[in-house]
Amino acid sequence: MELIRILIVDDEPIARRSICKQLENEAGIEIIGLCGGGKEALTRIKKDKPDLVFLDIQMPELDGFEVLGQLAPDEWPTIIFVTAYERYALRAFDVHALDYLLKPFDRDRFQVALTRARNQIKNRKPDQINDRVLSLIESVRKRQTCLERLVINTGGRSFFLNVKEIEWVQAADNYVLLHVGKKEFLLHETMAALESKLDPNNFLRIHRSKIVNLMRVKELRPMFHGNYVLTMSDGSQIVSGRSYRDKLQRLLANGLSIDC
Repeated sequence: MELIRILIVDDEPIARRSICKQLENEAGIEIIGLCGGGKEALTRIKKDKPDLVFLDIQMPELDGFEVLGQLAPDEWPTIIFVTAYERYALRAFDVHALDYLLKPFDRDRFQVALTRARNQIKNRKPDQINDRVLSLIESVRKRQTCLERLVINTGGRSFFLNVKEIEWVQAADNYVLLHVGKKEFLLHETMAALESKLDPNNFLRIHRSKIVNLMRVKELRPMFHGNYVLTMSDGSQIVSGRSYRDKLQRLLANGLSIDC
């Protein structure tokens, strides 16, 4: 059996110990180092060239993605990402066929990730894996730059509105009408411009004149001709456009929930 050299990178000592404990009785494994931060990990990866790295994403100084960003793709080892990311953000890892451990993880989940890593190392196609990692980083960074707050001007005053509070958005010529609970706010913005700024994991355009907050959808009911009726948490009922049927069917297939 080919020896797999492993580097463990996590700023939490308990997480590093947990991974070491899981690897104790594994054959063909050598732990070559433990790192508590991204800068140290970057140096060790360049110097020691591990086969597999358990890489924490959220770390001070350099996070896991920044570590990879400072390496040439041909320097990247096989990666198992270790993260406390909220569950809905993890779809990006699944989409790009890259493995992760969500803290706290159990023995069974660890074994699945390690087995996949062994197979990946054995049958490694570097260009294919590197493309997946690059796509993942681009996807997550795009999400991180999405709009979080809007400035609303009303009644001679201005205030900040967290976009998570929006139920749904309705087009109104060169404006959009924001439905927030029982209140409505007019914003000087086009639908296309606002859609491009909103997190696509949370907001979906279901009609040329309607965008919904997926976190506020309570019920989705099919109608004739491929349309759907969406019932929102504020009680509003919104009919989708026929040309948006495929998007909604994909949501149904994956579960219209926090993971959308």
